Amino acid sequence: PVRPPPRRRALAAEAGHRPLLQAIVEVARAIFGARAASIMLLDEDAGELVFEAVTGEGEDTLVGRRIPSGTGVAGWVAEARQPLVIEDVASDPRFSTETARSTGYVPRGLMAVPLLRGERVLGVLNVLDRPERRRFSVAELDLLALFADQAAIALDLLVEQAQSRLAPVVVE
Repeated sequence: PVRPPPRRRALAAEAGHRPLLQAIVEVARAIFGARAASIMLLDEDAGELVFEAVTGEGEDTLVGRRIPSGTGVAGWVAEARQPLVIEDVASDPRFSTETARSTGYVPRGLMAVPLLRGERVLGVLNVLDRPERRRFSVAELDLLALFADQAAIALDLLVEQAQSRLAPVVVE
């Protein structure tokens, strides 16, 4: 019999990807002087976005938490495959106040960019609020998108490497 490879969602936690993801959110938070940053990976099988790395607000409670993939700003960014800046989340219909409250942190403003590898959505990188309340700029969104592209390449390479090590084995 042939053993199937593990589902993609298990790879982030089990194949040692968390250190890479954690480094990405910490750098993103530092670059933009944000209160928080997170990476949510898409679990295609479950139709959910999963918090895989968080720094700042929620870092002790959000890792592993799941939301339906079409929910809120992150869901919109993943589905549209488009980056987004929102200065006042309370006035944006894509923002899910209920979901944000359930995480314990409701931001005022945010930038979110998809993690893309070709046509495949891997997840979403979020940068939330600035202590000094400067507005996020389009140039910063472009910078975050470039950073996300590099992060997606690194993540995809790690996933491919892990999958090749865990390739199906024929047992006779």
